[in-house]
Amino acid sequence: MEFLDPDLERYVEAHTENENELLYRINRETHTEVLKPRMLSGHLQGRVLSMISHMIQPKNILEIGTYTGYSALCMAEGLQNDGKLITVDVNEELKDRLTEYFNESDFADKIELKIGKALDIVPKLDVEWDMVFIDADKSNYQNYYDNCIDKVKTGGYILVDNVLWSGKVLEKNRKKLDKDTEAMLNFNEFVHKDERVQNVLFPIRDGLMILRKK
Repeated sequence: MEFLDPDLERYVEAHTENENELLYRINRETHTEVLKPRMLSGHLQGRVLSMISHMIQPKNILEIGTYTGYSALCMAEGLQNDGKLITVDVNEELKDRLTEYFNESDFADKIELKIGKALDIVPKLDVEWDMVFIDADKSNYQNYYDNCIDKVKTGGYILVDNVLWSGKVLEKNRKKLDKDTEAMLNFNEFVHKDERVQNVLFPIRDGLMILRKK
């Protein structure tokens, strides 16, 4: 579902900072060589993630759901000099591609890729997070949030992708209430009422929820 008029979307992207050469290549290769390229953050959202990261200037970033590494590289742009980004993905088949992309970037020594189930990996990470980005299987969004909220420092941020779920958060845009849509509705309602955080939902791409821990 497109939320903006295509011409208006092109205008927005034309007046947004360009991708660098590596990000452009990842974007192109993801669309030509990898399944489900719509999962890629892409130009506009990538620049939003970079901007937010620069604003926060995080020392430690956690990403749940790496896909082809585009969003990780965007967020790494705002890391402190001694900062670290840990990104977790369950897809072993993308490991070599991710390793190549990260090694080609300026952040090879700042990004650590962990392959496996985030619900197993994240609880074992003894890190205080300045910034967390959740963009993995929707049915586990609540579990991912629960696993990291206590380790997010006061004033830290959690960003959550796809919270509009192609518009299916509205009853008129769905034929039936499937498992993932129900999980997204429940998650959005939960964080909206969670007094531990301040929240705002941006209609960027497929919906980006930004939460600041009080």
